[in-house]
Amino acid sequence: MVLRTSTEARILDAADELFFTHGISATPIDAVIARAGVSPATLYRGYASKEALVAAALGRRHDRWVEVWQEAVDRHTSPEGRLLAVFDALEEFRARPDGARWCAFLGSAAEHADGPAEITQAVAQDTEALRSRLARLAEAVDAPSATDLADDLLLLVTGYLAMRLRDDTHTTARARAIAAVLVAGATDVSRATADAAGGDGARTAPPRRAVRADGARPAG
Repeated sequence: MVLRTSTEARILDAADELFFTHGISATPIDAVIARAGVSPATLYRGYASKEALVAAALGRRHDRWVEVWQEAVDRHTSPEGRLLAVFDALEEFRARPDGARWCAFLGSAAEHADGPAEITQAVAQDTEALRSRLARLAEAVDAPSATDLADDLLLLVTGYLAMRLRDDTHTTARARAIAAVLVAGATDVSRATADAAGGDGARTAPPRRAVRADGARPAG
């Protein structure tokens, strides 16, 4: 039986708050039931297991994150700005009332060495969505490989989210600065390759310049 929209929202609100603040293993299902103000029968009518409820909460969180990300992308006109907008979105999503100290997907994955199928699938879908959206945006900056650039940026995004566990005051500034260098470097390589192809064909694209830890390029 399908739950009423208001009831479903109360259950998911409670699950989101408790699971992604205190942890999945540390939160018994009875705590979610009490916080949502529903009966066990009502909750299990909508969700067959605790794992199914976690997956549903992750799915809703993913949808909300994508909305914030798209809004950030839409505020930019340049391909580079639209690609780097993911870092704007991370800051904005974190500041929301339903934001969390850590990434709910990384936290959920970290709680299980061999996670339940429902949670593993939810994390995998979020990862693939991040990668594919970054790759589509990277195509517009004319990088030699949009897929490689997307993987580089996904690594930076994941590193930033993990860093928040070490320092909850950490911002996206460093990750964004490094990402900007990667994007600029990829664009430079693409332009150099195009220039070489338009000339005698004997020239090769220059290697990507190293990136320092502070996001700057070395001199020379």
